[in-house]
Amino acid sequence: MLNNLAKDLLHPSPEEEKRRHKKKRLVQSPNSYFMDVKCPGCYKITTVFSHAQTVVLCVGCSTVLCQPTGGKARLTEGQYEPTIFMLTI
Repeated sequence: MLNNLAKDLLHPSPEEEKRRHKKKRLVQSPNSYFMDVKCPGCYKITTVFSHAQTVVLCVGCSTVLCQPTGGKARLTEGQYEPTIFMLTI
């Protein structure tokens, strides 16, 4: 009975750690990231912030790449497999 209630606080599961607030994780990490998004029209790659607050347009053909929402920016249909990378300062 006691084993079912025992919880390993030093080694939480990745899913459980991801759900926690960014300041309450074992190792603090931001929820935001930068993505390389390829334009479906001209195939140019543009770096987009995950929580962009403005509409991001393609530099080459002015196609809308992502639209802001209340939190994360929504990629426009046709944007396949964005490459996600973390910016380290």
